Amino acid sequence: MNHYSLVEKRIRYVVAISLVLLIAFAVRLVDVQAVRAAGYANRADMELAKKSIIMAPRGAITDINGVEFARSVTAYRILADQAIIDYPRKLAEIAAPILGMSVAKLEQELTGTRRYVVISQSVKPDVWRKLETAVDQYNSSVAKDKNGYVKKLAGFFAERIYVREYPEGELGAAVVGFINRAGDGAAGLEYSMNSTLAGINGEYTYANAAGTIIPGTQKITAEAIRGNSIRLTIDRDVQWVAQEAIRTVVKNSRALSGTVIVMNPKTGAILAHATFPSFEPGNTKNVDPYRWQNPSVQEVYEPGSTGKIITLASAIEEGKIAPESVLTIPYKLKRSNKVFHDHEPHPVQRLTLAGALAVSSNTGAIKIGEMLSNEKLHGYLKKFGIAEKPGSGLPGEESGKLLAVKDWSGTTAPTVAFGQGYSVTAMQATSVFATIANDGVRVTPTVIAGVSDAAGRYTPANKQKSLRVVSADTAKQMRLMMESVVSASGTAPSAAIPGYRVAGKTGTAMRVDDSCGCYRGYTASFIGFAPADKPEFVVSVTIQDPKGIHWGGYLGGPVFKKVMSFVLKDQHIPPTQPATFTYALNEKDLKARIAAEAATANTSTNKTRVQNND
Repeated sequence: MNHYSLVEKRIRYVVAISLVLLIAFAVRLVDVQAVRAAGYANRADMELAKKSIIMAPRGAITDINGVEFARSVTAYRILADQAIIDYPRKLAEIAAPILGMSVAKLEQELTGTRRYVVISQSVKPDVWRKLETAVDQYNSSVAKDKNGYVKKLAGFFAERIYVREYPEGELGAAVVGFINRAGDGAAGLEYSMNSTLAGINGEYTYANAAGTIIPGTQKITAEAIRGNSIRLTIDRDVQWVAQEAIRTVVKNSRALSGTVIVMNPKTGAILAHATFPSFEPGNTKNVDPYRWQNPSVQEVYEPGSTGKIITLASAIEEGKIAPESVLTIPYKLKRSNKVFHDHEPHPVQRLTLAGALAVSSNTGAIKIGEMLSNEKLHGYLKKFGIAEKPGSGLPGEESGKLLAVKDWSGTTAPTVAFGQGYSVTAMQATSVFATIANDGVRVTPTVIAGVSDAAGRYTPANKQKSLRVVSADTAKQMRLMMESVVSASGTAPSAAIPGYRVAGKTGTAMRVDDSCGCYRGYTASFIGFAPADKPEFVVSVTIQDPKGIHWGGYLGGPVFKKVMSFVLKDQHIPPTQPATFTYALNEKDLKARIAAEAATANTSTNKTRVQNND
């Protein structure tokens, strides 16, 4: 074999091997680009594309007229891509004043190679617009350098988010509550109705680079859906008046706390729910968590003399006594191993039932309570809602305490008769008076008027539950007797409102101090309604642990007058005519009136006879 044959043979081998390699490459190329293309693309997407959540805006919480107590508004999270920032110092000098940061601090955040840096967690939209405008203005003003290169600034990006605002501040804070950093309800209705207020989160995808978002690659795949909005029964204007009134009396009396509730007795709707001290829902840092609670439904106390309403109404309902039945009222009474007495010394009195109520006699209440069996008295307390959660829709409701009859001692019944020995919340106490105002029918209180969905469709809340407790006639007699409390002869003349008939009851109860398990301090209260002959609204005032003067009439009466006066005018309730008949408060006045009525009757008879003779 010659030299040329060997060369040709080697060339053929090389060509053959080359053809085999080319064919192998071609087959692999077809496999990658055609057969397995979808699989590789999916793997690339999985490695580079990520999904993230778009937080849905929460629904608003508004008053009955649409005034917003809580709302979610658009904000922006300011981000920076360090990899595309060529002039961090200049960018920091422009942006720092707008973002409220130091130039040095911002320059440090803008320098490096990170692709996703949070510069500000939340700014208002106008801040982001100012930042964009400032950078654009700079870029449009810069000139080219000697090499024809323009030194333009870049590197800021923004993510749309939502932040919670509470435009009314402390007003209604105990009812509204607030959300935590995660955006979930942490107190108040924000907590108890979190599932209603929270929307449905959306979703977006983005390109992932070494665990960070590449700015500008975000793509929304599912829009977030706003949560439902809650309309309260609260009236913002009534709430403001109540808030200012209770703030003033708590501060002036150096009390621990105070609550005012305004309620429609027919529907159970709460028009105002004011507490003090309060807090700003959007600024809860360093705030004592005690203030986050809602004392109207969470703080229990012994009602004192406002509880006498239950005792008297029960005795009348059972036919044991009437408003003008005369009672012998001593200053002291011994029952079992304890001596009970009225709040001020007095000789033995002959008072009517109405009179005993007007002067708030403890011994009188004990004697009236003894007309009922323990089982009967306990039963009426339960019917009035004692030891039962009010069902107002507010979180953390307490039921209060009431011993079972089998656990009553020899002093329990007399103590319960004048409003101690059991405990209530301010909402429960308000409901008791609303029952009398509503002709003996107890309606469950509520702060929820209805709910609107994301499209604005409003659905009113279900009608509140109702229960007849006493007859309409018993309630009417109680209302007329309770008018004497705000008369010159009663314990709360300061609660009287010119032009309107007002009925109510004072309460001054010894306060249980949990720190010692003993009585220490007082709970002062006044609860009433107007107009007394046809009640439209109930206003309750509760003041915990006032220092100095602690009488319910002295402290609570003026607050009631201020709040109720505003409500009557605001709701356009016309003035009422004075009562044409009032109950006698003592035996002497009762006898005098009976004698006068008899004389009038005899005179009328004689006149009739004369006329007949004529």
